[in-house]
Amino acid sequence: MKNDKLIHDWMVYYLKNKLSRNYDEVKANIEGEETVEYKGSHPDLILSNHGLVMAVMRVETEGSISPERAEEWKELSSLGAKLILMVPRTSKAKVVDLLWKNNIVDKAAVGSYDINVSMP
Repeated sequence: MKNDKLIHDWMVYYLKNKLSRNYDEVKANIEGEETVEYKGSHPDLILSNHGLVMAVMRVETEGSISPERAEEWKELSSLGAKLILMVPRTSKAKVVDLLWKNNIVDKAAVGSYDINVSMP
């Protein structure tokens, strides 16, 4: 999808701002500009409290969800911090299916987002 990068980056910025109320430190990687890492990986968001990484997040778009991406989730889920996936609401079932197929359904939490535009 043409707008996947725009949606992805907007969601990363939105979540960084929103989650900064719950975590002492929220570090973000924007697609193509991976500046922060966690144990050799570059998740979209790294959520920390008191210097301890509590969770790592990946923001997915409809176009980025694939079996290959699920392999990345599997790697992220093995690093010791909780893995949180933010996915389009319409793709949540597909993501859960991929988690089951990769035996990581118990190591990941799945949140969803929906973008609505109302015109008068």
